[in-house]
Amino acid sequence: MTYRLHIKSIIPDTRAEVRLKHLCALGLKKEIKKISLVDVYTIDKNFSDQDLEKIGAALSNPVTQKTSFKESLAPQEFSWAIEIGFLPGVTDNVAHTAKESVEDLFKLKFESNEDIYTSQITFITGELTEKNVKDISEDLANPLIQRINIKSSKDFLNDKGMDVVVPKVTLSEKPGVDSVDLNISDTELEQLGQEGILNKDGSRRGPLALSLDYLKAIQGYFKEKKRVPTDAELETLAQTWSEHCKHTIFASSLDDITDGIYKRYIKGATERIRKEKGDKDFCVSVFKDNSGGIVFDDDWIVTDKAETHNSPSALDPYGGAITGIVGVNRDTVGFGKGAKPIINKYGYCFGEPDDTDPLYRGKDRTNKMLSAKRIMEGVIEGVKDGGNQSGIPTPQGFCCFDKRFKGKPLVFVGTIGLIPQQIHKESSWVKKARPGDHIVMLGGRVGKDGIHGATFSSEALTHGSPVSAVQIGDPITQKKFSDAIVKEARDQNLYNSITDNGAGGLSSSIGEMAREAGGCLVYLDKVPLKYPGLAPWEIWISESQERMTVSVPSDKLEAFQALMERRGVESTVIGEFTESRKCEVMYQEKMAIDLDLDFLHDGLPEKVLVSTYHKEKTREPDFPCPLDQTDVFKGMLSRYNICDHSFISYQYDYEVQSGSVLKPLQGKGRVFSPTSVTKPVLTSNKGVVLSQGINPSYSDVDTYHMAASAIDTAIRNIIAAGGTLDHLALLDNFCWCDATDAFRLGQLKEAAKACYDYAVKFGAPFISGKDSMFNDFKGFDKESRPIKISVPPTLLVSSIGVVDDVTKVVSLDAKMSGDLVYVLGETKNELSGSEYFSYVSDQSGQKQLGQAVPQVDADKAKSLYQTLTAAIKEQLVASSLGVGIGGVGVSLAKMAIAGQLGMNLDFSSLKIAGDVTRDDFVLFSETQSRFVVTVNSRQRERFEEIFKDHAFSCIGVVLRDDRFVIKGINGQRVVNSTVKDLTEAYRKTFKGW
Repeated sequence: MTYRLHIKSIIPDTRAEVRLKHLCALGLKKEIKKISLVDVYTIDKNFSDQDLEKIGAALSNPVTQKTSFKESLAPQEFSWAIEIGFLPGVTDNVAHTAKESVEDLFKLKFESNEDIYTSQITFITGELTEKNVKDISEDLANPLIQRINIKSSKDFLNDKGMDVVVPKVTLSEKPGVDSVDLNISDTELEQLGQEGILNKDGSRRGPLALSLDYLKAIQGYFKEKKRVPTDAELETLAQTWSEHCKHTIFASSLDDITDGIYKRYIKGATERIRKEKGDKDFCVSVFKDNSGGIVFDDDWIVTDKAETHNSPSALDPYGGAITGIVGVNRDTVGFGKGAKPIINKYGYCFGEPDDTDPLYRGKDRTNKMLSAKRIMEGVIEGVKDGGNQSGIPTPQGFCCFDKRFKGKPLVFVGTIGLIPQQIHKESSWVKKARPGDHIVMLGGRVGKDGIHGATFSSEALTHGSPVSAVQIGDPITQKKFSDAIVKEARDQNLYNSITDNGAGGLSSSIGEMAREAGGCLVYLDKVPLKYPGLAPWEIWISESQERMTVSVPSDKLEAFQALMERRGVESTVIGEFTESRKCEVMYQEKMAIDLDLDFLHDGLPEKVLVSTYHKEKTREPDFPCPLDQTDVFKGMLSRYNICDHSFISYQYDYEVQSGSVLKPLQGKGRVFSPTSVTKPVLTSNKGVVLSQGINPSYSDVDTYHMAASAIDTAIRNIIAAGGTLDHLALLDNFCWCDATDAFRLGQLKEAAKACYDYAVKFGAPFISGKDSMFNDFKGFDKESRPIKISVPPTLLVSSIGVVDDVTKVVSLDAKMSGDLVYVLGETKNELSGSEYFSYVSDQSGQKQLGQAVPQVDADKAKSLYQTLTAAIKEQLVASSLGVGIGGVGVSLAKMAIAGQLGMNLDFSSLKIAGDVTRDDFVLFSETQSRFVVTVNSRQRERFEEIFKDHAFSCIGVVLRDDRFVIKGINGQRVVNSTVKDLTEAYRKTFKGW
């Protein structure tokens, strides 16, 4: 029997109000009068009427909700009903929790063919056409993962409600191991690599992302073995050798860099820095585990890892983002013997949300891409649910906007972990699977979700991008095993090694751990499935979420599995680690995979890449300097890249775990901060300080200086808050476009070289990183014309440091009237790629790029940073902010808004290097390595004495009242406003989100 439980709010439903507001914003304010919502649970299992009443009571709140299995609970009057639920096989987290609740209620287990499914009915009252309603449904649902059913009120009443839909997965083909003939032409091999293995019906499975030289190597291997490969073997090699997993661009020989830019510039920088630090080296595990680790204190290590989830987020923003954040949480749990996730962080590069011009992945306006606004909303919600439901605070993040992120957003997610230095008197970061250990999979079950995720992420987004690459993480399931691992099993020493099932699923995790042990033997028949009928290759490479692989010795298996069962975590023995030097995988007593480990991991041919590079030819802009900058100033504060992003922080829990010190929103004005500080060990005053730097617009001129600025910004923000260069590390996340193009490779090489040069100069080692090389959209515009949109070459540099005393960290808000305002560092005519030139371009309709991209003088910067650190330790600095996007003017405005105090400023005393004669250039130059700080006037003499060897300028004073006035370099007033007006300009862009 199948039952439908309807639940309706009997008090005002905020969700309905929000949805009404959202739909009215689409231009239907006059047409829509009212909206009401009914949640539906479709229960596919036999229950008595009495039991159904108990289920209804368990899944609802009787004080605020009404339930019914017999009535639809539709309002008395409505015009249309839209029901939206998940497609078969898509992870339904609410339904999963509901099923667990029912199982707990009756002390039973659902059979494999029984389940619960959720959906929601939106009842709309108003004068709407059928097209209006269809447009609304497409806005509310993502057809890649959701089903839509629309009925008019007449049809609804005639049919006595909506249709009963049970989105059960039914797979008709009998799964088995197939062989793949590689004795084919080069043209056919190339098609195989691009489109995948041929199915019996003539369709293709989806991209292997294997180039011809890779397929030739595989062809040669099996010729030597005198047999043809199985489909599972070919899929395994494809995911293992994918750009996403092997980072082949960074590893390949490039021009004269025979060891590759990763080894030369990223790893090479860290090795040199660690050697130079000697006894002061604080790195403990870098570039060889799921995360990078540094010393926190004598007892603890903190870990850091940042990932991207760009391609999945373009297709399903919510699912892509939540999968990204719970995935990087697992990277933390998989560090060493298992670190506890203590902080989440995020970074979003979006298209502009007011851009409504559609894009299509298919010809003739088919396969429509989601709008930039829809992607933005879904991504923010996905990371919110992933972090909040996992009990991990999210105090750190940023948003960056550029029209070129419309085709493919960049979605960065990261996690900080905490782990003891010693576990059972052994170094906690050392782990090794041993021959004879049981291979145990724990967490969620395996389905079709995430298949070809690794290979899909190694290519541009096109019409052929597979829906199966979409995944949705389940943070509740993951939270259970995460706690069971890091709070119990780890400290009971119940396993030898652990890693997560991320890209490539079991094939990746077991394949990696098999290298530790020397081999593996896996039985795919034993892997728990979400539904029957999966082919062996699908089971093996599926990226279904919330899973980890653990190597458990025989004498500890019983205790390990008993613990997991008590904590409600499914754990299954699916094989054992061996000394065979092979990866052997069985399915129904037939060998599905028999690959030599050496070939699996190191058999891919070495690529030899060639690059070209030239700096983009740009010209200086030609536009007059406004005499009064007030309106320009407010316009800058309203820019997407500068304005208030607090609507994100208000959704993210940053107080859970109780360690928050320096918050994401600071001061009375709640200004969004680039830096946060957290106490990971509550009994200690030591803290973890986090920030980042990202300047994709600078790539339009020079990627070397783009990368240098990203590093300087990431470090500068840490220093501004009270961190120190002595205990600071970096992470690199490269997001590039079309990395087969010689010029793009040249840009990449320049950026990587800057990473080496500036990391070494600052003494800041890289401890982890990730790259994503094909962030391009290839499709069609609204006129059905072919279009390619490449993201600007982008480097995110994340920074993590340790502060000795969190009571001395400094926030950005102006504190007291009478405090003096200083600018530390020189201002130069460096506005190329700046937000101001972008603002002028938008106003005039003519691209203003400029020639003078910001350049970093690392020697001067390092000396200034060390001096500011000393001043903060002496508690001479009341407020501090690194000058970033928008220049000194924007930074001062944020400081005033945060403190809700005015400022009287005079730029005629500002230290300027070079020929800068325009007030707007001085206000908005993005010269690096500068700070704005406020200082108690009684501390002036001591403060200026400390900075006597550096360029600094006392440019004004904090006011008690609301006035915000700036005199220009010639003493004339150029900005005349109030903090109230500046606050309004800063907040208005995302007001109401």
